[in-house]
Amino acid sequence: MITTSKPVTRRAWASAIAQPAKEFLPTPLPILSGKIPEGLRGSLYRNGPGRLERGGVRVGHWFDGDGAILGVHFIEGGATGLYRYVQTSGYQEEAAADNFLYGNYGMTAPGPIWNQWLKPIKNAANTSVLVLPDQLLALWEGGNPHALDLQTLETRGTDDLGQLEEGAPFSAHPKIDPKTGEIFNFGVAPGLNATLKVYKSDYTGKIIQQNSIPLDGLPLVHDFVMAGQYLVFFVPPVRVNLLPVGVGLSNYSDALKWQPHKATQVIIFDRETLSLVSRSEAESWFQWHFSNGYVDNDGSVVIDFVRYPDFQTNQRLKEVATGKTHTEGKGTLWRSRLNPQTGKVTQLQELLDRGCEFPVVPESLVGQASPYTYLTVHRDGVDITQEVFGAIARFDNETDSLVMADLGESRYPSEPLYAADAINPEQGWILTVVYDGNSDTSEVMVFDSNALDEEPVCRLGLPNVIPHSFHGKWKPA
Repeated sequence: MITTSKPVTRRAWASAIAQPAKEFLPTPLPILSGKIPEGLRGSLYRNGPGRLERGGVRVGHWFDGDGAILGVHFIEGGATGLYRYVQTSGYQEEAAADNFLYGNYGMTAPGPIWNQWLKPIKNAANTSVLVLPDQLLALWEGGNPHALDLQTLETRGTDDLGQLEEGAPFSAHPKIDPKTGEIFNFGVAPGLNATLKVYKSDYTGKIIQQNSIPLDGLPLVHDFVMAGQYLVFFVPPVRVNLLPVGVGLSNYSDALKWQPHKATQVIIFDRETLSLVSRSEAESWFQWHFSNGYVDNDGSVVIDFVRYPDFQTNQRLKEVATGKTHTEGKGTLWRSRLNPQTGKVTQLQELLDRGCEFPVVPESLVGQASPYTYLTVHRDGVDITQEVFGAIARFDNETDSLVMADLGESRYPSEPLYAADAINPEQGWILTVVYDGNSDTSEVMVFDSNALDEEPVCRLGLPNVIPHSFHGKWKPA
């Protein structure tokens, strides 16, 4: 063991984003341990910022990095992987110039101030993916999605889904009804008072219905939840100070202000008609992500989400891009109960007092009660101001118990995704992409969903380091 008398100021996780990620073409993945389950057939897709530097300049926020997609295809006899940047027009222009040219969430456009007015915000295509029958969409909440080939990840260009105006926002967290295949999503169109646009698409992704309502100021709305027949939004008390952004003196991230004197707004739509059902207010909190929602036997809407007491999480995520963090920004798992007709919160309780994020349920249970929630969590005993998540876990929604897969020191998993077994419907697998800071390598780990605290059933080596990513999806074969 190597020891040092100097305090550690840079953690192992930082090495994953220290250099721009390198693409690789379809490559057979070696099995490092175990074996691929016979019923695990399909494709894993993950999206995240692969490049946080260009021309010797670092991005201003983790959210600014250029999107890159990892695809892992599980087929008869093994698995192949590939990794490619989304070839947005902004990415191509900046690659040719070897310099940043555009502003983004945490950056203003370089050069004279009038560049802030002449150059639009770059669509980074870096947040999540939506799997459609004939293509993969790379999602970024500030603009149109980019379409990619499902097998080769070749970028085809932006897709308006039949009704989106050029540059119109289409958020990174669509919800798919597991029974009908309908896709629901939203976008926040900026303005002195922003507009919340709600979309319904058919299973191919084409928008077939939409509605919009005005919001108070320009808030940050990252996710929403489908709960039975309802679509529910929590609008936290964060607002953009538009003046410095408008004149080019500030980026969006720095202009976002936590206003705890304002309430969290609760907005509920009917999922069939997209009409507004209710609009109410609750106490102040912030959230990035919802786990799931459903309608209880008494007609109450039950929603699980990761709640933050304030907006320090944004500063923490800004620090991640530098490779050193010192802000805690701790979010924990909470449950709320709402009266859908009034929007009033009737109950609010913390379920898990452990720093966590990226909560998911099996796709077959979206909008319905799920016995389990899977999420990333901090390991026991770590300094959460300096470490990122080092474990994945399964939270039992009936017993409030937690089963955790601690990957060991300096190993960092991505959001855990549930993959149903193609042979045994009672069996499921949890897939996560892990950066190992001990060896500076990345791999795919497959766990038995009912035995997260046991060794992974399979580990697959990846040819290059995959930077920490945001969100992904599993596509059954």
